[in-house]
Amino acid sequence: MERNNTILDCKISGIEYYLPQTIIDNQLLSSRYPEWNESKIYEKTGIRSRHVVSNDEHVSDLAVNAAKKLIEKGNLDPSEIDTLILCTQTPDYSIPSTSCLVHERLGLSKRCVAFDFNQGCTGFIYGLYIAGNMIHSGSSLNVLLITSETYSRWCHPMDKSVTTIFGDGAAAVYLCHAKGEHGIGPFIFGTDGRGFQNLIVPYSGSHRIQSNDGGDNETADESGNIRTSANLYMNGPELFRFAMGTVPSLVKDVLSASKTSFENIDKFVFHQANFYMLKNIQKMLRIPDSKMIYEIEDVGNTVSASIPIALKRAYDKGSISVGEKLLLAGFGVGYSWAGTILTWNPDVLRHEI
Repeated sequence: MERNNTILDCKISGIEYYLPQTIIDNQLLSSRYPEWNESKIYEKTGIRSRHVVSNDEHVSDLAVNAAKKLIEKGNLDPSEIDTLILCTQTPDYSIPSTSCLVHERLGLSKRCVAFDFNQGCTGFIYGLYIAGNMIHSGSSLNVLLITSETYSRWCHPMDKSVTTIFGDGAAAVYLCHAKGEHGIGPFIFGTDGRGFQNLIVPYSGSHRIQSNDGGDNETADESGNIRTSANLYMNGPELFRFAMGTVPSLVKDVLSASKTSFENIDKFVFHQANFYMLKNIQKMLRIPDSKMIYEIEDVGNTVSASIPIALKRAYDKGSISVGEKLLLAGFGVGYSWAGTILTWNPDVLRHEI
């Protein structure tokens, strides 16, 4: 659905990310799954390693580390942050919101708005839309948008369909007012709740309370993956079909709404689901290699944090330059999809020339 053709008067002024220290590489995973050696895991996923939290690390820890890195490197004044938005599907607690914990640890003003939202793979685009509208309307001036995920908590160690894909991480983005070509938008969104069962933790939320299943009964699927109902389940083939049928149309809709030609997009930055899926989307859209951003090989799929992490890593490597027009697209759990366009100009973290 197209919101309208409005370009929101805001921009990404700064961006940083944080990855936990523990690394799970393909050598370790292949020792668990003898039928999948290191090469096979890489061929199927395009991932060589992923970062995961330790037993005493939580979403708030990753979020705080990413935010502190942004504040310190950008020389930002925490007292000027008037809005904190945290996107996560793996909160520290069901109650209270994790944003309150992060707010306290960052020492933000008591007048600061702080809230969580749960969105998954499209979370960063949704966050830009929420933050952008708050700035555009004048209700907020300086927004700290954080995406932080610890999907490894939900993955059964003997389920190779998910442990080979997902990694943990957080990104922090500072948004402020901007006019004209530096704005963000338009935005396109879509939802199809019929696919909710294809990426799900069945024994969770209120279903955990209502279920007679203790969530500890292990079962093996036809591929030998072991999980309980309290673990993450992913139907990879169905998610692939969803992405192939949705993302090309999403990209075309974003271009149409923005009245921008395909050729005028400098870089395409998609949710980093896995290399195989991204490569197929690239082929369908005929995106040149020089315009396609891949930042998954040593990070994995970090869910809502994947797009901002990819943005920062690509910028640091010189794959994205100031002034370039970027098309961002998220897709996945829900099903949900979202896209937008922005001009890259992170002035508080401008590279030295």
